[in-house]
Amino acid sequence: MLKKISVHQLKLGMYIEKIVGSWIASPFWQKHILLERLEDLQRIQASTIKEVWVDFSKSRPSAPTPQGSDAGHGDADAPDEDGDVEAEGDAPETVVSAATPAPAPAPRPARAPLRSIAPVSMASELKHASALIKKSREAVHSMFTEARMGKAVTVDAALPLVEEISESVMRNAGAVIGLARLKTADDYTYMHSVAVCALMIALGKQLELDDEQIRQAGLAGLLHDIGKMAVPAPILNKPGKLTDEEFNAVKQHPVKGHQMLLETPGMLEAALDVCLHHHEKIDGSGYPEGLKGDQISLFARMGAICDVYDAITSNRPYKQGWCPAESLRRMAEWSKGHFDEHMFAAFIKCIGIYPVGTLVRLKSERLGVVVELPVGQSLIKPKVRIFYSAKARGYVRPELIDLASPAVTDSIVAREDASAWGLQDIDRYWSGAIEFA
Repeated sequence: MLKKISVHQLKLGMYIEKIVGSWIASPFWQKHILLERLEDLQRIQASTIKEVWVDFSKSRPSAPTPQGSDAGHGDADAPDEDGDVEAEGDAPETVVSAATPAPAPAPRPARAPLRSIAPVSMASELKHASALIKKSREAVHSMFTEARMGKAVTVDAALPLVEEISESVMRNAGAVIGLARLKTADDYTYMHSVAVCALMIALGKQLELDDEQIRQAGLAGLLHDIGKMAVPAPILNKPGKLTDEEFNAVKQHPVKGHQMLLETPGMLEAALDVCLHHHEKIDGSGYPEGLKGDQISLFARMGAICDVYDAITSNRPYKQGWCPAESLRRMAEWSKGHFDEHMFAAFIKCIGIYPVGTLVRLKSERLGVVVELPVGQSLIKPKVRIFYSAKARGYVRPELIDLASPAVTDSIVAREDASAWGLQDIDRYWSGAIEFA
C-alpha cells in the first residue's frame, strides 16, 4: 500500500519507495530505503525533500500509518511498481489490500527524451554538476563496497544515478566530464566509474544512439570496473610498479566483475559485455579473450576509449595524469591497434580537440584554460579564460574570450604544459567559472 506523506510524518520502520523530486536532492544514494536508523530519518527531514512515497506493505509492522495523507487519490506523480511516475491524466492509483487481487498495472510511461533536454552554458551547469559529482561519489562508493562484501549490485540502485548523469551531459557535457576528471588518487576507483559513465553517454550522443542505448552505455560505464573490488586493496592502491604476479591479479578484474554482474537480476547485456571486454583491443592483443575487430561489440569499443581516456588524464597512486589534449594526442598514436578509429574520431568530436581544462597559448602570447567547447562550430575555437602573459611571464586579470565570436581575432597556436611555466591549479580557471561569470 502506497501513501504520499510529508517527510515530517516519517517514522522509523517506514519503507521509502520514492522521493517526490529529483534523485540528486535525496540524502540517500539508494532509490528505496527502509528507515532503520534515527540519523537517516533526521537526514531526510533536514533535506530539501518535502514529500515521499511510503510503501506500507514493505514497512515494519510497527510503523504507524499517517492519517490524512493523500494515498490512493491519483496524484499525477504517483510511482508505479518500478518507481516510475504516472503521466498527468492517467487513471488514479487504487490502494489494494492483501485480500484484493491487484489490477493489471497501467502502461509504464516513457521517460523524458534525453535529446529534448535544452543545452545550457558551462557556468549554468557547473553548480548542478558539482552536487551530482558529490552524490555520485557516495553512491558508487556504497555500491562498490557492497560488491566487495559479496552483495549483489541492483540495477534499480544504479539507474537513478545514470539518469541524472545523462541529463547533465545533455545540458553541458563539459561540466560533469571535467569535474569527474578532478578526482584524487584516493577516490580514483569510484570516480573513474562516474567519469567513464559520463564519457560513454557523451560518446553515445555523438554516435547518434537512441535514448535507451545511451542509458545502457551509461550503466555499462558506471559498472565496468566493479571487478576491481575483487582485487586486494594493497595491489589496487600500490603507489609503485606492480610485480608480474600483482599485474596478473589486476588483469582478472574483467572476469571477476562479469561474474558479479551475472548474479544481478535484470542486469543489462551491455553492462555485462563492457565489464568483460573493455580491455580488448582492435588488433587482438587485449584481454581477457583476445577479441579483435568486429568481434568486439560497439559498447565494448566505446568502453575501451572512455576507460583509457579517463585513466590517463587522472592522478593515480603511481603517476600524475596527463592534460586532456596531450592524452588525446597519445591515444591517437595508439589508435590503429588499440581503438576503433572511426569511434575514436567521434570521441574527439564530442570532447573537443582542446577539451575543457587544456592549457593553451594564443596568438597574442597569452595563456589560458579552455572553459567551454563550441556548440556546432569549429573545434579549434572554444571559450578560453586568459590569465597569464607569456611575454611578461606574469599573471594578468582573468578574462573570458570566445574564440568563435566574429569580433575576436585571437586564436590558439599551441597546447602548453603547465609545469613548464611553473603554473599550478590551473583547473580553478574553468571549474570556478561560476565565480568569474
